[in-house]
Amino acid sequence: MITGSKELIRDINTRLVLETIINNGSISRAAIAKHLGLTKATISAIVQELIVKRLVIEIGSDDTSHGRKPILLSLNKKAGYVICIDIGASTVTALLSDLAGEDCVLKRIKTPKNPTGLVNELISLIESMQVPKDCPYGLVGITLGIHGVVADNKVLFTPYYDLAGIGLERRLQEYFNTPVYMENEANLSVIGEKAFKYDYSNMAYVSIHSGIGVGLIINDRLFAGYCGRAGEFGHTIIEPDGRQCPCGNRGCLEQYASERSILAEYAAMKGLPEADSELLLSAYERKDPDAASAMDCFVKYMSIGVNNILNAYNPEIVIINSPFTKNHPEILQQIEAALSSKMNSYVKIVPSVLQDSSILLGGCCIAIKGFLEVDRLKLRQFSFY
Repeated sequence: MITGSKELIRDINTRLVLETIINNGSISRAAIAKHLGLTKATISAIVQELIVKRLVIEIGSDDTSHGRKPILLSLNKKAGYVICIDIGASTVTALLSDLAGEDCVLKRIKTPKNPTGLVNELISLIESMQVPKDCPYGLVGITLGIHGVVADNKVLFTPYYDLAGIGLERRLQEYFNTPVYMENEANLSVIGEKAFKYDYSNMAYVSIHSGIGVGLIINDRLFAGYCGRAGEFGHTIIEPDGRQCPCGNRGCLEQYASERSILAEYAAMKGLPEADSELLLSAYERKDPDAASAMDCFVKYMSIGVNNILNAYNPEIVIINSPFTKNHPEILQQIEAALSSKMNSYVKIVPSVLQDSSILLGGCCIAIKGFLEVDRLKLRQFSFY
C-alpha cells in the first residue's frame, strides 16, 4: 500500500494513468479506472490535467452495442520530439522520432577522426534534424549510444574510439537546454527490442559488431551493474593468455567472435589486406572452404559466449544481432545446436528484429520515458524516412 502526501500519491497516479494510455494505444476513462482500480472521478481529473498539458488527446468514440459510447484517449505523440545518436567508430547515425517512436527521420555522417571535434559535428547534425516548430514542447531529450562503458551518464571506456573526458553530455545539454542521456549501445538495444518486439521480463541482447556487448533486462529493469560494466561479455576471457585486447586483458571473447576478428581471420586466410561482411557472406554462400571455416569459428566461440550468458543470468530469451546471422538463420541454429547442456533446454534464441536500429529506438525510448516520467513503454511500430 502506497502512503505519503496527497501530492506524491497524485503524481504516482498521474504517471500510472499516462503509462496506461500509452501502452494501450487508445483507451477510455472507464477502462483506465477499472485497470488501475481508481475512482472514475480521480481518473477524470487526472485526464483533464493531461489534456490541458497537451500530453493526451481525445480521438473519438469506442464502438459499443449498448449505452453511451465512451470517448477514447491517446497519447499526443506530436507533443514533443526526441533524438538518439549512435556514435560508432566509423559512422554516426541520428534518429529523430515523436513520442510514440514514429514519424522517424534518419541521418548519417562519418565519425570525425579527431574525437575533440565530435561535439561540434553532433550540434550540426542535431540542428539539421528540424524538429517541427508547431509541437508544444519541441526537442525534449537527446540520447547518445556509446560503444563502450557508461556510468552515471559519463563515458568511462571506449575501446576503438576514445570518447572519455570530452564532456559530450554536459556540452550538448548546455547548448540545447534539454536533457541528454548516455548509455551503452547494447543496453539501448535491449530496451528497444523490449519496447517494440520482445516484451519479456528477463532478456539478454547480444550485439556483435566491432566488439561484443550484452544488454540485460532483469525483472523488467535494465541491469547495468555496480559501475556500468555489466554485460561487457566481449571482455570475458575464453582463451587464457590468448590474443591481446584493447581492454588490457588477453583472450577476450570479442578477439575471437566479433565481426572485426572474424573478418580479420578471413582476410588473413585469403591473403587480403582486409575484408568486409558482404565479401565473407558472399563467399560463404558459394561454399568457399575458408569462409566456412571462418563461420565455424564464429559458431564455436559464440556458442561458448551464449552458454556463459545463459548460466550466469538465466534469461527467458536471448536476442542475437550480427551481420553474420541477419540473413543466415542457419548460423543461429548452429549456435543453438551447440548448446547441448540440459540447463539451456527452455531458452529461446532469436534474431534481432530491429537489428542496428535497436540502438536508436532504444535511445528514443529512454528520452521519451524521461520526458513523460513513465517506467514502462510498449510501442507498436516504426518507420524511417
